[in-house]
Amino acid sequence: MVSVPATYGAILVGGFLAAALSGIVTVQSFIYFKLYPTDLVWRKVIVAVIWILDSIHTALVCASIWIYLINNFGDSSKINDIPETVAMTIALTAILTFIVHCFFAHRIHKLSRCNWYITGPILAIAFLRLCAASVTTAEMIHLKTFSEFRQEFRWVFTLGLALSSLVDVLIAIFLCYSLRATRKASSSMDYVINSVILYTLENNSLTSAATVISMVCWLVMPTNLIFMGLHFVISKLYANSLLATLNARKQLRQERAQRGLSGELPLAFPGLVNRFRSDQRDTSRMDPIGTKLEINVEKTVQYEVDADTMTRHSPSPSSTSPKASCHPSEVISQMA
Repeated sequence: MVSVPATYGAILVGGFLAAALSGIVTVQSFIYFKLYPTDLVWRKVIVAVIWILDSIHTALVCASIWIYLINNFGDSSKINDIPETVAMTIALTAILTFIVHCFFAHRIHKLSRCNWYITGPILAIAFLRLCAASVTTAEMIHLKTFSEFRQEFRWVFTLGLALSSLVDVLIAIFLCYSLRATRKASSSMDYVINSVILYTLENNSLTSAATVISMVCWLVMPTNLIFMGLHFVISKLYANSLLATLNARKQLRQERAQRGLSGELPLAFPGLVNRFRSDQRDTSRMDPIGTKLEINVEKTVQYEVDADTMTRHSPSPSSTSPKASCHPSEVISQMA
């Protein structure tokens, strides 16, 4: 007996969530092109490719829901069939995931001073994940049913999801470690580095959790389509993680500029600030007859820092060096 909520319901809910997240991808893409019109060309190309692939993925998800709920309406035996649109969503998810993994691997490569011993394994595992997903798509199209695919190639789909989660964990570990190591030598950018570490942990933990949950549902409940509903959402989470990382740079620059101009004590000493202010109030109460002299000084400084623009338009002797682009401080400036 086919469970409608665990099959058709899972596909429908997964499609709704995927469509909603796809809308967020579109909004973030427009925000990126509006906020960073002078950004590097290769970043613009990545954002455009991400948006195009995400739109195609959403169209395939909608087509899959149409086939299951409209074309096969009332025929519960068709739930075992694998439409080509469903198989193609797996390949597109793998391509989107590979692009995002390469993007973060590039950042780790720069922060680690071009250390291929760190970024090499990440890229290799990400490529193996792409290969596993490609085999999964090809065999799903060839076999056409979930029952036959589970019998012969269940391990391939499981391997792809496991490798994707592994890459997320490695990226989070190496990126956070590289940023913490850089923070020791650049205390003026501690706030920016801490913010980037927080973004990294949030993004990678979310994508990794969704992938692991989808894999668990595939292994524990192979007779329903809950895993597929979750799989529809995975590519959207990866796309949003990359776009959120790019769009957060301007906010980090502004907050860094405000903190650089602020004359207040750090938040680590709130008691000292309160005590100083209370002493001032007590002193004013003890001398009510004294002459009050009030001086107001206002100073406004406004500037905008764009590390990428400065890097491109400010020539320096180090710009001709082949190893100059591997310095961690430049990458942090690009992150901010």
